[in-house]
Amino acid sequence: MSTMYTSHRGMVPAQNGRLTELLEQVRQEFADQQSRSSDYEHKIQQQIQEMDLVRQSVFQLEAAHGTMKQKYEDEIARLNRELDARGGAHVAPHGSQNAGPSAQPPPPSLPAGAGLFVGIMAGNNGQGGPGLVPPPLQESHPQGPHHSIPPPPTSLPQQVPPSQPPQQLQQQQQQQPVYPSSSFVNGSYGNPAPQPTASPGPSKGRRPGGPGGPATPQQSQPPNYNPDPRGSPQVARPRSPASCLGDLEYDRVPANQKKEGPDWFAIFNPKVPRLLDVDLVHTLEHNSVVCCVRFSQDGKYVATGCNRSAQIFDVKTGGIVSRLQDETVDRDGDLYIRSVCFSPDGRYLATGAEDKQIRVWDIQSRTIKQTFQGHEQDIYSLDFARNGRHIASGSGDRTVRVWDIETGQNVLTLSIEDGVTTVAISPDGRYVAAGSLDKSVRVWDAHTGFLVERLEGAEGHKDSVYSVAFAPNGRDLVSGSLDKTIKMWELSAARGLMPGGGTSRGKCVKTFEGHKDFVLSVALTPDGNWVLSGSKDRGVQFWDPRTASAQLMLQGHKNSVISVAPSPSGGLFATGSGDMRARIWSYEPYHHQPNPL
Repeated sequence: MSTMYTSHRGMVPAQNGRLTELLEQVRQEFADQQSRSSDYEHKIQQQIQEMDLVRQSVFQLEAAHGTMKQKYEDEIARLNRELDARGGAHVAPHGSQNAGPSAQPPPPSLPAGAGLFVGIMAGNNGQGGPGLVPPPLQESHPQGPHHSIPPPPTSLPQQVPPSQPPQQLQQQQQQQPVYPSSSFVNGSYGNPAPQPTASPGPSKGRRPGGPGGPATPQQSQPPNYNPDPRGSPQVARPRSPASCLGDLEYDRVPANQKKEGPDWFAIFNPKVPRLLDVDLVHTLEHNSVVCCVRFSQDGKYVATGCNRSAQIFDVKTGGIVSRLQDETVDRDGDLYIRSVCFSPDGRYLATGAEDKQIRVWDIQSRTIKQTFQGHEQDIYSLDFARNGRHIASGSGDRTVRVWDIETGQNVLTLSIEDGVTTVAISPDGRYVAAGSLDKSVRVWDAHTGFLVERLEGAEGHKDSVYSVAFAPNGRDLVSGSLDKTIKMWELSAARGLMPGGGTSRGKCVKTFEGHKDFVLSVALTPDGNWVLSGSKDRGVQFWDPRTASAQLMLQGHKNSVISVAPSPSGGLFATGSGDMRARIWSYEPYHHQPNPL
């Protein structure tokens, strides 16, 4: 018995030795894996540094190209002035389809996003301008002498993780874009915005009608009918006969497929059943270009933005309720209000302007509740979140920012490679979308700051995106572009189709073709049954999102339709134009009335 006990005790050291050996093997494997991980991390950092050098070289080449291009444009402008003095024809830039300006040199070359709407918002002078019928295609790009627009920089891949801070480059270079991992829901801060190479100053001293603002009524010179200097090469594409309403002659349209007012008319698509009727409700006169229109959530009021002030009108009476103007701003030059947006409860109106500031107005007291500063260039778009606390803004400084109106803080900053023209927050507040000069639409997760969708590619837009809007279901999005089309996208992230994370390219499910010029504004009716679009061809079109067919074309302005907005309560929509008018229209189901015998 004792022998067996002694033998059993002798086995213990052997077992302990085996355990020690196994632990040593595990430790060694862990050390090996840690070493490999360090090696991989070192290689990744080297590749990131190499990419930074490549990006820096591209920006340097881009700056050199811009300088050279500007010299050529200056020389062409000088030659054009000489030809004007002699009564000769204009000279087009070498290697381009774009004609140069005729009366004075083009504005200085500015960073992408500066003066985005120069020559876009207004096709010609609203007073005494051409009639309501859209001009022929080759005459649909009237550009005044101030309207040379610098081309956007080349789009670069966007693959920087949210946790990496932007790196400062040398002067006259751009910072590396960053997607911060902050959330405007929890109030954490985004990474600092990149510093642009140059930034136009405030509107002080800005010459009226100059490069920084939209084309204004001071345009009294004969317009040049030139293609847009910034546009991509236009590729002829067949358009559906059910969409080309601009090609129809009004007199040849059947009586039940058209409607006419004193200074407006509508043509209903004869290729599809007529489902809608439209009528003019109010005309709201302004003293300058109307850059934006927006309804309050209850549909009782409509706000407009123009030069130096925002106005609020009673939808029922058409009378002005309030005029909001910051009296502390220098009165020299122009200061266009590019975007307006009501808070969901209707207490506040946010305005974004050329002086790079966002003002949140208390409507009842007509005082400024909050002023947000941080953007480096003009602010082109605003949107209120449904929680009533956060505002998204898009600027020519290549950033989208989200602000907290209670704390006054910038809680999220999203940087991209080109100027931001438009922003929208999804109905559930989960996503922020933005359109850009680089032809892309980006969608970020508002809670993480990660890019979840980038809508571009073969099915994407061929030119700058000027307007985006979420569908009421929050799962689809429409975009309007200078390529004259509207596109509808299915969002993978909103449908829960991205379990592994990453960035999706989205899916373009419909392309709406039929406008004869740039699409400047898009929206959906609150029931999601119709897509609205406003264009530089001075028309508004209603589209069926199920078939991509145009239902109607409305011609009710003498200049570009810069902004369209449906009423959240349904049945009404508003338009803002370069003809210094905003208009409120009604739309309703069409009931055919047979002709009396």
